Amino acid sequence: MDIKEFTRPELEAWLLERGEKPFRARQILKWIHQKGTTAFAAMTDLSASLRELLSQEFTIARLTASHVSPAADGTRKYLFTLADRRRIESVLIPAEDRLTLCISSQVGCAMGCRFCATAQVRPVRDLTAGEIVNQVWEVQQSLPPDRRLTNIVFMGMGEALANYEHVTKALSILTSEWGLNFSPRRVTVSTVGLAPQMRRLVEESPVNVTVSLTATTNQTRDDLMPINRRYPLEQLLDTCRNLPIAPRKRLTFAYTMLDGVNDSEEDSRRLVKLLHGLRAKVNLIPFNPFPGTPFRPTPRPRIERFRQGLLDHGVHATIRESRGQDVQGACGQLAAAYLETVPA
Repeated sequence: MDIKEFTRPELEAWLLERGEKPFRARQILKWIHQKGTTAFAAMTDLSASLRELLSQEFTIARLTASHVSPAADGTRKYLFTLADRRRIESVLIPAEDRLTLCISSQVGCAMGCRFCATAQVRPVRDLTAGEIVNQVWEVQQSLPPDRRLTNIVFMGMGEALANYEHVTKALSILTSEWGLNFSPRRVTVSTVGLAPQMRRLVEESPVNVTVSLTATTNQTRDDLMPINRRYPLEQLLDTCRNLPIAPRKRLTFAYTMLDGVNDSEEDSRRLVKLLHGLRAKVNLIPFNPFPGTPFRPTPRPRIERFRQGLLDHGVHATIRESRGQDVQGACGQLAAAYLETVPA
């Protein structure tokens, strides 16, 4: 078993069962997550007998970075091959003040959103906590020593909250001081709106949450996002209003702009009404086309007008600039494929 599947309490329990001191768990996990150690023999502050026991019981698993696709804007898309030969993608997005990694939580996605290429990937399976964490681990190892990831977003392949147990375990590893030690304020989980799991996540974890909304009527959202038939807009937004969000935080809503589908002035007015009473921020996302899609991106001037309509009524709104489009690495384009590539 990959030792990166273990949290500190789990590894402490394992050590106690074998007569070892539980504080060794913190040492072991720091060797792995913070020093990037790939061999138990290198853990020099452990006894030789414990290092041998660890090597007999565990592996320090690696993902295979089959290809890395560099985009013109500096974005890099990583195609990882898992132990069962299935593939996932992660995207490294550089900016002046941060280095963000967009990671996957599933192979494919069962949510069926029509504006997302990942919905076309079959079969679907959950990633383990170790496979989720290993995306971060591998990309960090590929960077120069003086460059560190600053932000993690669960906006890659899969619906994170449909893989709740493994995702929350991975969040613990990512944000704990014995793990990768990311600030929870720099970790964001995106969801299509699985209402019960949303409340549970906010209660159990201090990370940020983004809700993919993308429509202002149930009829349109039913067509674009089948999950709306289970949790229609009224139920979803009622859940959002009752989430125990910290007083200074906002709940972010992602809204993918589709030409002639959800981008009218009437849609803008309806969105203002839907979000009334919520401490909300809206990220307007220009649609990123992928092969076979029937949708077109909303023209930029219309996106600007849509945003202004929100701002005029007190709704905080931004336009997310697309990154990595030329390697199919932008939001909604991940489908475990690659275009122009270089060796990992």
